[in-house]
Amino acid sequence: MDTEGLFAPETAEAARERYDALGPTAQTVVREVTRAMAFDAAEYDDRVSSEVVETARDALFASMLEVRVGTRAEFDEWREATEYAVTVEGSENVDNAVWHVAPFAEEAVAATYHEKRRAAVATLRRQAFGRIYREVV
Repeated sequence: MDTEGLFAPETAEAARERYDALGPTAQTVVREVTRAMAFDAAEYDDRVSSEVVETARDALFASMLEVRVGTRAEFDEWREATEYAVTVEGSENVDNAVWHVAPFAEEAVAATYHEKRRAAVATLRRQAFGRIYREVV
């Protein structure tokens, strides 16, 4: 088993602080992407709303979440030892799993996968954001 990602907030406040700190980064990312797409000032003002920047911040936050990656047996062993509520997406008949634990919510989300680790990690991060963090941040 190994871990990918930069953080797993221990508290709701830590999650909010990280999310808030990503605001300027999201604005910079959106500005640079629109510059690369050759938006002029009028097009930028017309197309880039606060919702666009918020979506960038959501994606940045989710992409940094710590995710555990292991075999299905390792995940099952972890799951049996935890008291957290665990939501699992995917098939029971595959060999691998990814999962994110949010201690402050006493909750975890997991996904199973066969071969495409990177896709499973990315999908799980989006699910974790939507199921656990969206309401918190």
